[in-house]
Amino acid sequence: MTSIIRPVAPDPYGLLPQVPSFDVTSTDWTHGAPVPDVHTNTDAGRNVSPQVSWSGFPRETAGFAVSVFDPDAPGVAGWFHWTVLGLGSDVTSLASGAGSPDGAGLPAGAFQLRNDDATVGYIGCAPPPGDQVHRYFLAVHALDSADLGLSPDSPPGAVSCALVFHTLARGVLVGTYQR
Repeated sequence: MTSIIRPVAPDPYGLLPQVPSFDVTSTDWTHGAPVPDVHTNTDAGRNVSPQVSWSGFPRETAGFAVSVFDPDAPGVAGWFHWTVLGLGSDVTSLASGAGSPDGAGLPAGAFQLRNDDATVGYIGCAPPPGDQVHRYFLAVHALDSADLGLSPDSPPGAVSCALVFHTLARGVLVGTYQR
């Protein structure tokens, strides 16, 4: 099968107003490296959300949001794989598998939105077979408010817009995947 070649989309966060950055790490994903199959929505995958930790965010942070976004998905809007809101300022990590549909691995008060597959929780990487390498932006947003007035029914794109106005700083780790 021949690969589909499209121009690479820019860094989606590079198009937004600049904010300071902070450290985001994962025991499951390595920045710039292929995402392990367990974190994919493929025959070899199990849709397990990656472990993620963060540090070095502003002292005035009131809460956090976490998302996984693929700007290289076919279409103009990219693809949201995971969005978590309601994380308190005392939360500095999520365990591997915290993005299960029941949200049992999330801290108290946190909630997940429907992803672009229309399911709640984390949906793994699954670029079309033969497509270019896709980038998966695992982003942690340090927020000026613990409550953005959003609910689990809020669409990920609307949340993304709201985050622009409440993000004090952002840390990003990028994984890749291709089939």
